[in-house]
Amino acid sequence: MSIRIVLVGTTHPGNIGAVARAMKNMGLSDLRLVRPKYFPHEEATARASGASDILERARVTDTLAEALEDCVYVAATSARSRAISWPCMGPRDCAERMIMESANGPVACVFGPEKTGLHNDDLDLCHTLLTIPTDPGFSSLNLAMAVQVVTYELRVAGMLDEGPVFDAEAPPATSKEMEHFYTHLEQVLRDIDFLDPDNPRHLMRRMRRLFIRARPDKNEVNILRGILTAIDKTRGSDDQ
Repeated sequence: MSIRIVLVGTTHPGNIGAVARAMKNMGLSDLRLVRPKYFPHEEATARASGASDILERARVTDTLAEALEDCVYVAATSARSRAISWPCMGPRDCAERMIMESANGPVACVFGPEKTGLHNDDLDLCHTLLTIPTDPGFSSLNLAMAVQVVTYELRVAGMLDEGPVFDAEAPPATSKEMEHFYTHLEQVLRDIDFLDPDNPRHLMRRMRRLFIRARPDKNEVNILRGILTAIDKTRGSDDQ
């Protein structure tokens, strides 16, 4: 079982250390940092308070896609409403789903910058939103507090887990494989003049929602890309 915590654009090094401590409390150790403002940093080490081994093993990446490329399921924490709706779950249900999905490969929970949260481009890489229910009058959670809530639910769900409830014909496609598919799909849609060149992201975001609901496995993604390749070849012969 591989469960990853991913922090995007963290600005305060103390929060990174506090997150490491929260993770170690709940038995997690895989921490990925995407463009942290300050890391490594002495304040991160001080706030880790005995969890400096997690900081030492933490991997830093330039993009969220790199941090998620081998993941088969990704949840993104968010408290903001979005123009295009994403599937949304609470911490308990999401933790149970992540534990189940972890039988097929690495899973991740993504947390955005302290002040702004995750951007829509980040959410495009995720399967569901995870929203922690708080008092509407004071809904802001410290980053480490949010991580502690989620990791606690993961701990509880992991203790109760009885394994996957179904046997898939093939393992789920990884985040990296899906990104290659989306790139291929967008190019073909451009080539056949189906995609609005003035607003390509709107349609592609909805296409991502569609395929995230479908959860294609590796074989199905290969079939879909084979169809796109056949369209490419057909267009090439028509142009001759």
